[in-house]
Amino acid sequence: MTATNSPLRTIHARASAAEPMTMAFEVQVTAVQQLTPTFRRITFGGYSLRDFGVHGNTLDLRIKLMIPSLAKDGHPLPLPEFRTEQAGWYQDWLGQDPSVRGSMRTYTVRRERLDAVYPEIDVDFALHGDHTGHGGPAADWALRASPGDTLKLIGPNNRAAHCVTAEQYSGIEWRPGLAQRVLLAGDETAVPAISAILESLPPYMSGQAILEVPESGDFQDVMTAADVEISWLARSTAAGGPVPHGRLLQEAVRAAVPLPGWVGRKTTERVAGPEPEDVDVDQHVLWETPARMDTAAIAAGRNPDTPAGVAPFYAWIAGEAGVIKEMRRYLVRDVGIDRKQVAFMGYWRQGKAEL
Repeated sequence: MTATNSPLRTIHARASAAEPMTMAFEVQVTAVQQLTPTFRRITFGGYSLRDFGVHGNTLDLRIKLMIPSLAKDGHPLPLPEFRTEQAGWYQDWLGQDPSVRGSMRTYTVRRERLDAVYPEIDVDFALHGDHTGHGGPAADWALRASPGDTLKLIGPNNRAAHCVTAEQYSGIEWRPGLAQRVLLAGDETAVPAISAILESLPPYMSGQAILEVPESGDFQDVMTAADVEISWLARSTAAGGPVPHGRLLQEAVRAAVPLPGWVGRKTTERVAGPEPEDVDVDQHVLWETPARMDTAAIAAGRNPDTPAGVAPFYAWIAGEAGVIKEMRRYLVRDVGIDRKQVAFMGYWRQGKAEL
């Protein structure tokens, strides 16, 4: 009997496959730091985080934070119990009374210290408020957070990261493949993810990173070993006065990618691309990544001529959905970039609450 067909190996594989990809972690706030006028770093710690993480760098790893509702006296209400390894847990949570279940918001892990005696992760909150000064349940929670506060987060089970189902975890979208030239672009909600990605890039990569933030006081020092030019844009100090959200970002991306057909092609011929399918960003999430496009092609029985990850150029673009939609149209239709070279992600929609 060969090792490949060993009953012991088969049993182990089945046990590994049974590991849930996500888990709920009980954590507490261990530190709060106001990084800039807009960014507030909350450090979460807990022995439960020994089971948290992925294989390799966290990159743009997304997690869910469970923000408790407040009682009339201002104290947080207990969060409902749920088990993420059980199918349908999210629907069960949605079915509960909104005033009791709390809110669920998506954030990026900025840094992790999971090998420490007391594991911790940092999450940077962009405190972008509306015209009344309120920024939603997560931003409001971050403003009043203090060491000792408890919270529940949903994230990757590190045991599953080493099992046969590891590739099924979809919390990381940064997958440049063989690309050595990259473009990262986003607003303040994408700054933590872009910063974490930049810190992980190898020296042989080159390209540009463009970050739009509310004001110049939000510029941060981000280190990278790669030959990537990092540009910070402030809406409040733009020439001619404050500008609408996303305008500076769109202009900078157009300047960085100016000619049709120039990216990843052997010719300088101006070849535009097809009009991308319309996405109603007020009704649907705009989330188009190379990995998802390949998965959809395979599910449809198609073998894509150029699978994701083999082109020399890769772009990662995230932020307000309406802005991302416009950049998607420009890069795909006008510039003619292969859609399997770009990740377009609407992190949020102006005027619309996220679940």
